[in-house]
Amino acid sequence: LPLVRFPEDLEDDNTTFNPEYSHQVFGDDEVAFGYKGLRLLLFYSAGNLATLFRIQYTARVSDRFDCVEADDVESKIREIIPPGFCTNTDDFVSLLEKEVNFKPFGMLLHTYSIHNEEAGEDITYQIYKADMTCPGFREYHERLQTFLMWFIETASFIDVDDERWNYFLVFEKYNKDGATLFATVGYMTVYNYYVYPDKTRPRVSQMLILPPFQGEGHGAQLLETVHRYYMPSPTVLDITAEDPSENYVKLRDFVLVKLCQDLLCFSPVKLMQGFSQEMVTEAQQKLKINKQHARRVYEILRLRATNMGDAEQSRSYRLDIKRRLIGPYKKKQRELAKMRRCLRPEEMTNQLNQIDLNMQREQLEENFQQLVSDYRRVLERLAQA
Repeated sequence: LPLVRFPEDLEDDNTTFNPEYSHQVFGDDEVAFGYKGLRLLLFYSAGNLATLFRIQYTARVSDRFDCVEADDVESKIREIIPPGFCTNTDDFVSLLEKEVNFKPFGMLLHTYSIHNEEAGEDITYQIYKADMTCPGFREYHERLQTFLMWFIETASFIDVDDERWNYFLVFEKYNKDGATLFATVGYMTVYNYYVYPDKTRPRVSQMLILPPFQGEGHGAQLLETVHRYYMPSPTVLDITAEDPSENYVKLRDFVLVKLCQDLLCFSPVKLMQGFSQEMVTEAQQKLKINKQHARRVYEILRLRATNMGDAEQSRSYRLDIKRRLIGPYKKKQRELAKMRRCLRPEEMTNQLNQIDLNMQREQLEENFQQLVSDYRRVLERLAQA
């Protein structure tokens, strides 16, 4: 999967990256049967994502070999890439020459720079909000969303005819022969759910930073920009995410803590007094952050304000977090107690309950330690930002 800027990139393996997943195309075993030396090549122009699709292999089984057929890998790929792709290099190179005419879609929301050590200079990036009324965006989005199949484990294509979708796009600005061009970096889709009686709840559905740009901070820039876009709107209640991955949760922790740390309700003095309704209200009204996420922000910022070397402060923090963590355990314990009263003698019930409690205490401590470890990583990144 190369992203091509210049014709010479076609022969440069440094521009190539590979899928993380292929089960959505080739089944759970991720196998294509019947080939030797099989390579599937999907070249994309860096900006407009014009596509070149080629298949290479050194040998293929035929009907004369044990009466079996090779998998039709070409049809499988054609099912996910939109029509109009190139099948020969000359056509693709001619489209590559038109990249100078490609411009980002929609409204510019944010511009930022990241220093590139290899290039020895700052690279400029821009984030845009687009919709299906932008000329050419529908076709561009069809090409862009094909990456989801290779990099999001449970990806699916969305209904672009639903006007409640918003699209946020990240582009890199670069120069070619004195002209300014744009390369696709990543994107996010957000669905605006209705909340009775007069609010909406934007929910992040898909977010992908393409592999060549991962680890550079673009995800944080994108998520923060999306929050800042919705923050002034009086009709937005809060912002959520659909089935967030572990990596997305870590990213969200960093962005929300960064946004909240300057609010008065999250000052060190108030943090040490415990989680409050003031924090919930201010985080929601000013930053569109819901109660659950505000609580997590509080716990991270309170860790920063707590001297864990002080026995009393450390104990107070630990008890505060564990009081929240123990909720599901208490509920489960009540349910198990009811079941055992029906199924076991009373003396056996007491013994089993005691075993369960011991196991739950160990699990609770493990959860607490893991949480603190995750929170420390957020604070370390925050200190470097």
